[in-house]
Amino acid sequence: MNGEFPQGFLWGTATAAHQVEGNNTNSDFWAMEHVPDTAFAEPSGDAIDHYHRYPEDIAMLAELGFNSYRFSVEWARVEPEDGRFSTAALDHYRRMCEVCLAHGLKPVVTYHHFTSPRWLIAQGGWENMETAVKFARYAGKVTQHLGDLVEAVCTINEVNIPHMAAISWMAGGVDETFARQAARALHTTPEQFAPFLFAGTVQGRDVILAAHHQARAAIKAERPLLPVGLTIAMSDMQALPGGETVRDKIRWELQDVFLEAAREDDFVGVQTYSRDRYGAEGDLGPEEGVALTQMGYEFWPQAIGATLRRAHEMTGLPLMVTENGIGTTDDSHRLAYYETALQNVLACLQDGLDVRGYFAWSAFDNFEWMLGYRPTFGIIAVDRDTQQRTVKPSARWLSK
Repeated sequence: MNGEFPQGFLWGTATAAHQVEGNNTNSDFWAMEHVPDTAFAEPSGDAIDHYHRYPEDIAMLAELGFNSYRFSVEWARVEPEDGRFSTAALDHYRRMCEVCLAHGLKPVVTYHHFTSPRWLIAQGGWENMETAVKFARYAGKVTQHLGDLVEAVCTINEVNIPHMAAISWMAGGVDETFARQAARALHTTPEQFAPFLFAGTVQGRDVILAAHHQARAAIKAERPLLPVGLTIAMSDMQALPGGETVRDKIRWELQDVFLEAAREDDFVGVQTYSRDRYGAEGDLGPEEGVALTQMGYEFWPQAIGATLRRAHEMTGLPLMVTENGIGTTDDSHRLAYYETALQNVLACLQDGLDVRGYFAWSAFDNFEWMLGYRPTFGIIAVDRDTQQRTVKPSARWLSK
């Protein structure tokens, strides 16, 4: 690779609690996975049992040469009932931070990564402004318990993903039978059914951003110097001739309004996988002849350079690449993806952008939400029958 990353650069991988821990039974997603007509390919089950195997997993990441680990705290474990906090769960996440530090990994901790407690959804979820108050209360409690061990906090993962979902994979609406069954399982109605990923309305946006801002204040009240930001899902939105107006409108609604809302933060987490192309009629889909990943995205690793520059242009803040990677069964494709992506990150650094860290998505093959375990993003494979971990060549390359 041409060039070097600066001293102090955070170099790591990332996971999300529900995708790796297993048996997150008090969460809204667990309930949705288990209704008769579920929209999920399969339930998360034991996942990769990271909840119990984190000491060995963290040691493995350290042995690979990383100096940081981004993981999430599970709200449904920490606050299993409204207003009742689990000291055992808080102690668990504190031990995770301690194990990270013992192995030379700086913890970057996300407080919400898609999943929420069941009781929150029963109260109206992410369409209810009271959720912002509840999330800030939870954020303050977590910070009290482990804020002294944390390098940085991401309040909410991909604050804009509900709005991206609303115009893409959920554009036709949620399946009525699934929504009705899931709402019943979560003690609400289909009309008030608002888990995080389904809150793609103006009200949902306002609740999510209020939750971020109030949580940031709660964190700062406990730890004024602790860096706090949010993360944003950003594709490289390209306009073909005649598509500029359409692209600019969609980019404003799906990215820029959220970047503007982050301008008082300490950093922005950029999460990028590919590009989207727009013509006068809208999204053109993948270009013919370009290779696709397991997710149906174009193989377009250079996208991260464009999205970092856009985030810098919109906010002027320090940046972290909090997710970047590829779902593929061919690890040589993954290695090639990372090689090009990191050249683009280096180019941004050389052009003066303040990029503070890079977290590959993901540390392990894991539960990929509605798609189940089929997509494989990990740099470490997991045999779910035995839970045996196997380091892939891409992990060795990243650790150089």
